[in-house]
Amino acid sequence: MTFPLFRPLAVALALLAAAPAWPAPVEVSAEPVPLNEKDPDATTVGRLRYLGGAVLKSPDPRFGGFSGLAVAADGARLIAVSDHGLRLEAKILYTPEGRLAGLAEADLGSLSDEQGRSLRSPAERDAEALAVGPSGEIIVAFERDHRLLRYLPGILVPERLPHPEELASAPANGGIEGLTFLKDGRLFAVAEELTRGGRAVGWISDAEGWSPLTYVLSDGFVVTDLATLPEGDVLALERRYTMRIGVAARVRRIAAGAIAPGAELAGEMIAELRPPLVLDNMEGISARRDSSLGRTLIYMISDDNFNPLQRTLLLMFELTE
Repeated sequence: MTFPLFRPLAVALALLAAAPAWPAPVEVSAEPVPLNEKDPDATTVGRLRYLGGAVLKSPDPRFGGFSGLAVAADGARLIAVSDHGLRLEAKILYTPEGRLAGLAEADLGSLSDEQGRSLRSPAERDAEALAVGPSGEIIVAFERDHRLLRYLPGILVPERLPHPEELASAPANGGIEGLTFLKDGRLFAVAEELTRGGRAVGWISDAEGWSPLTYVLSDGFVVTDLATLPEGDVLALERRYTMRIGVAARVRRIAAGAIAPGAELAGEMIAELRPPLVLDNMEGISARRDSSLGRTLIYMISDDNFNPLQRTLLLMFELTE
């Protein structure tokens, strides 16, 4: 399949225009959190410099479970999709110093199915990743009922895209978790629990469909999202979350030239977050270029699983070279 060229600055944001169904205002509060609660002066982890973050809360019981994230090229707004088939859209607030402060003007609404109806059953609602194209189209990857839906701006009913054949053998809760448009317009996807020889199975699109590749896993981590950097490399967000070992997250950088059919990808480690650093079940990542200050900004969001013992975190970093 072919996709239009990905021009990040052109996405400045048609995200709202592509919102599929029935948004309604939702109250969202933000409680600032330091990078390291035991060392409030800490500002860096690996090659990431912390630029603020917050615990997001809402009295709306539908709020939470966010597994995919996209931030506008100008940093003004975000969109996130949840395990319950909802999408959050909001204005991002910053301090005068340019640090992340919270959200405003938030809307929460349902994604729609191919008949234009709100997604209903758990099997069809489990949205795990999204990728935003240059014209505002949003590609959403779902688990359980493994599929890719493309939501076009101003059109309620999505289009189902052909998905990789191998997804048919993926575990119900282990389908596509990472999805991004590459700079040349192809889609790059990685599954969470579909593996081959201890490596995660991934795919890259072309005019003929999907071609498989693999992604090297280690230490119990799995891929939970992908984000394309302005220059073309891709960041992979990895997560480990177990009762015995605890929670951790990694960010790896994959060279654009390495992403090809049949490739075995092993990204360069950018940062690893472990307690006492701020983290939870990190599942969404997005990147943009702040041209005014000449820096690359990274945003991450966590999936609280609608568990009162977990948190919805929204974090922002600068990628240092």
